[in-house]
Amino acid sequence: MLWGILFVLHTGIRWGYLPRELGFGSGVTGWRRLAAWKEAGVWEKLHLGLLKKLRWAKQLDWSRAVIDFSHVRAVRRGPKAGSARSTVHGRAASTPSSLTAGASRLRCR
Repeated sequence: MLWGILFVLHTGIRWGYLPRELGFGSGVTGWRRLAAWKEAGVWEKLHLGLLKKLRWAKQLDWSRAVIDFSHVRAVRRGPKAGSARSTVHGRAASTPSSLTAGASRLRCR
């Protein structure tokens, strides 16, 4: 099932389109395993283990590393982040309600 999960993550296809003839199993099973392994911390442990091995072998290529500070408040130098503007009172004119209502369902597949 690991290869099926990696195939979906790499290609970006929907879980329902996972080709069974490649021997990956059911897309539903893959989706459930991915969620269960995420909940159990498997992916974080795998990531940390790979980083440790690469660091030990001096194989990390820091020239391709990116640090994103867009969500980190500057502790001493910057102003505190203000609260985000609420859109509760009305939708933006360009946002169809049918699109926003189904968006969360589409991401889970």
